[in-house]
Amino acid sequence: MSRLSQINVNEATGAAADLFANIKRAAGRVPNAYATVGTHNPAVLAAALNGDAVLAKSSLDKRDLEAIKLTVSEIAGCDYCVAAHTAIGKMVGLSLEETKQVRAGVPTGNAQRDALVRFVRRVVLTSGTVERSHLDDVRAAGYSEAQVVDALFAISVIGFTNLLNRVNDTELDFPAVQ
Repeated sequence: MSRLSQINVNEATGAAADLFANIKRAAGRVPNAYATVGTHNPAVLAAALNGDAVLAKSSLDKRDLEAIKLTVSEIAGCDYCVAAHTAIGKMVGLSLEETKQVRAGVPTGNAQRDALVRFVRRVVLTSGTVERSHLDDVRAAGYSEAQVVDALFAISVIGFTNLLNRVNDTELDFPAVQ
């Protein structure tokens, strides 16, 4: 059971109701994490959704974005986000095996994405204090500096959701991942 209260999304009013309706249209339902945030601060939910909208238009492809979110969520120990982004990762073309490899930080066979995952792991595990060689490695793998900036933003966006779900112990409404 989650630690923070959550309203029934069908009984929401005002800004929360509008946000929940948009999420339902796009995803078919309102995930528990979004329902919790919207219950307490619709402006924060709007900001989180805007962050994801910015990422959707970023220079990174959807598989790279999900690899970043899986990497960060695994390191954070966020079971909710790991489950959500494993499911989303499969929807955007990552195999279940690739999602497991990304989470474990082992090579997937995609050298470019593996370099990105190594970079993201280093950024997260060092709180951003990476050696120049680590930045050079991700660039040498074919990522532009704009993509590096987009990757850093993706880390920050998923970081909020990881924190929320860890503090809240959000009830899982995605298929559990082993």
